[in-house]
Amino acid sequence: MSACDDVSMPTPGTPLPAALIPDCTKPEAHKAAYRSAKSADTIFVCIARQGSRWKVELDAFSSTGPTIPEQAAAVLHSAVEVLVSGGTVTQANVSPDYISIWEIDTEQKAREIAAAFHAAMHGLRQLYIAVPVPRRRA
Repeated sequence: MSACDDVSMPTPGTPLPAALIPDCTKPEAHKAAYRSAKSADTIFVCIARQGSRWKVELDAFSSTGPTIPEQAAAVLHSAVEVLVSGGTVTQANVSPDYISIWEIDTEQKAREIAAAFHAAMHGLRQLYIAVPVPRRRA
C-alpha cells in the first residue's frame, strides 16, 4: 500500500514522517488528502511528481490554528534559501501559511523536505500558541 492509498492526516499538532507524506501527483489524490487535512484540522502536506522531478506543498489554511508570525516564518525562509543556494531545489514560495518547493531530484528527498517543513510549521505554530508574539502598536 502506498501513502496515497491512505491519505489520512495526523491528529492536530502531529507532523507526518517522510514515509507517510501523501503522493498527490494525481489531482484526485490531492483533493482527498486536502479534504482529510481539513477534516483533521491539521496542516496539509504532500509531494507530487512534475515531469522527472518532485514538488513539495504545505498549506496551513487547511487548519484553524493561528497564523505563524512573520518573525517565526523567517526560519522557514532561511531554510529554503539554503536549499536553493545549495542546488537541492530550484524554486520556492514561502509564506507563513503556505510553502511550495519544486524541482527536487528524487522522491525520497522531496519526502524528507516535506516532513521537515511539516514538523517546522507545526512546531512554530505550537510555540506561537504557547508564547504569543505581542502585536506592534501602530
